[in-house]
Parts: sequence; structure tokens; C-alpha cells
Amino acid sequence: MADGRVGVATSVWDMIVFQKAYAAALEIHRIAQTFPKHEQYELASQLRRSSKSICANLAEGRARQQGSTAEFRRFALIALGSTDESALWCRFAKDLGYLTEDQFQKLSGQYVEIAKMLNGLIAKLK
Repeated sequence: MADGRVGVATSVWDMIVFQKAYAAALEIHRIAQTFPKHEQYELASQLRRSSKSICANLAEGRARQQGSTAEFRRFALIALGSTDESALWCRFAKDLGYLTEDQFQKLSGQYVEIAKMLNGLIAKLK
């Protein structure tokens, strides 16, 4: 979706919002590996899963778009929910001292941008 029009992307990998969500998920994954051992199956796991869920839902929704734009919209809405969830877990991680203020600000900014892009996509899919 290089030009922002719905249906232009030949692959989910062409979607700028997917690329940004994927990059954020990779960053989150790397950072979460540094969390204390007792958080690896709790907060770190939740953060990794929610950040990757954005990408997974966009990929599945994009694949299903061939049959139904409404189906893609449904998956984009789920991805938006995962974006908000990821932002929430980032705040918990910051408040618990596992993210620096700089890391938190960067990730928060990325999730705000991803959410705006998803809201735009969802509006176009109506």
C-alpha cells in the first residue's frame, strides 16, 4: 500500500503499517529478552505476543481480503486492539523499571503512529 490506497498492496509486506508493526515487534522482542527471569513468562511474554499479534492479524486479514473487505476490516480492528494492548504493556514495563524512559517514549510513539495508520485503514475499509 505504498500509495495508501486500499487494495493496492500485493502482499502484506508492502503495507507500510505492517512494516512499522513488524519493526516494533522485533524491537519489543529484543528488549523483552532483557527483562528479569521472573518476568519472562509474564510481562515479557504478554508484550511479545501482543506486538506480534498486530502483524499476524494484518497478515491474516490481508490474505482474507481476496474474498471480503469486511473480513480484512475485522482483522484490522483486532490489530488495533493489539496495538493498544502493546502500548499498555509498555507502560507497565516502564513503570516497573524494565524500560528506560527513552525506550518507552520511542515505543509509545511507534504505537501511536501504528494506531493512526490502522484507524485510517479501517475507515477506508468501510
